[in-house]
Amino acid sequence: MIRTAKTENGWVKGIEAADPRITAFKGVPFAAPPTGKNRWRAPQPCENWEGIREAYRFAPIAVQDTPGLGDDIYCREWHVDPEIEMGEDCLYLNIWTGAKTPEERQPVLVWFYGGALQWGYPAEMEFDGERLARRGVVVVTVNYRINVFGFLAHPQITREQPDAPANFGSLDQQAGLKWVVRNIAAFGGDPKNITIAGQSAGGGSVLSQMACRDNFGLFQKAVIMSAMIRSPYDEGGIGIPQPLEEAEKCGSDFFDFMGVSTLEEARNLDAFYVLEKYGEYAKTHPRMFTVLDHKFCTDDPLVLFRHGKLADVPVMSGNTGDEFPNTISAESIEDLKGKARALFGDKADEFLSFPEATAQAGQGRWAAVSGIECTVKSVFNACKKAGSPQNHYYYRFDADIPGWDHPGTFHSVDLWFFFETLAKCWRPFVGRHYDLARQMCNYWANFIKTGDPNGADADGSPMPEWLPYTEETPCEMVFSPQGAVPRSGGETPFKKFLMERIEEKLT
Repeated sequence: MIRTAKTENGWVKGIEAADPRITAFKGVPFAAPPTGKNRWRAPQPCENWEGIREAYRFAPIAVQDTPGLGDDIYCREWHVDPEIEMGEDCLYLNIWTGAKTPEERQPVLVWFYGGALQWGYPAEMEFDGERLARRGVVVVTVNYRINVFGFLAHPQITREQPDAPANFGSLDQQAGLKWVVRNIAAFGGDPKNITIAGQSAGGGSVLSQMACRDNFGLFQKAVIMSAMIRSPYDEGGIGIPQPLEEAEKCGSDFFDFMGVSTLEEARNLDAFYVLEKYGEYAKTHPRMFTVLDHKFCTDDPLVLFRHGKLADVPVMSGNTGDEFPNTISAESIEDLKGKARALFGDKADEFLSFPEATAQAGQGRWAAVSGIECTVKSVFNACKKAGSPQNHYYYRFDADIPGWDHPGTFHSVDLWFFFETLAKCWRPFVGRHYDLARQMCNYWANFIKTGDPNGADADGSPMPEWLPYTEETPCEMVFSPQGAVPRSGGETPFKKFLMERIEEKLT
């Protein structure tokens, strides 16, 4: 077993996981602490250390609202520890490896957590990398700055550091990825076989990293879970970067809100005071997200993907069945017709001819559809038209989720299955759920290894075949109560219409 490893900054010692064949290295620094003069600055090089550094525990999570204080579904699910250590000194990563020697060169997963770029941390219990490591994958989970610490922009910052004026959380992710390329061989990983992956804002982060040309060649595959969030009905959408000038204006307003006038003053404030003021500010102002700074971020990543201008690698992407449904709010069929004309112009009559459009879903909501599903599929089709030779795989998670709250397939629940960590969850999962999780983790591990999710199950029998999604062969994998079920019946005319609508919006 690899229990100690030499990084570029010094030796680290890991600890055996629950399965002693796996070693976990937790809290390995990949950059200098982003404190003091390094607050709102691109990640700086990590200092060397003497001796062997113990990497037994997760490092502090990034500064954010205290987890576990509410009674919402996510506090019940995994944000369960209000006592978790938190601080600005947070640029650390975690590694799970089952390699016995550095020469094994196992495929590598680099994971970015979600949380709307405002919350979240790699210590969340569903992100345990042990089960993937047992399948021969070296798993790395990267911490990064979030909320005001990760995504503030300000004219003084731009003047001081024009090469990195914003997107510090994204730059942290990039620094973690580059650290992996330079160091993962010491942990038995292959720096030339890396998959970057994430869910929700973590999936959006994967898109951002794919869109940055400086990253081309650093990774060979990508997994984007529940993150291509665009509606065929509404303008705008989650994940569209804000122009730098607008973000700078927000940053100036926030400095005024805190009662400071200079960057130096703001950097000298206590981090938890800044967080408290940001929480107050966010009640009446937009929160801070990815910025179109023309350095790290040069365009909307989904627009680049649609035109085949992202890192051209195999992609797995999909959604859960119940998350973020898109509908049209209308009081009557006449109201719906009026809104359809406003949305679709001369295509309104075609839209209204589909039974799915005029079937009322209740409470005045019509034409229900998954905008994420439509976006993923339309982008996959457009990318192929733009000349990409890569395979793209679409999934939909539609399992039955038990529990007194009857949650459905809510946003993020599939994480328990992909990481095969159901045993840590409070929900009364039974055999079929564990069978599905085993399959899902197998498909994921296979994709991480080769770019193709197909392969054998644990007993050696072949799993249901998962074909790439294309316009000519619109195949998908449905993770259902009956297990993994491939489908290839094609899209309904209604869904095709909305997919084309999204493609038009991504020009």
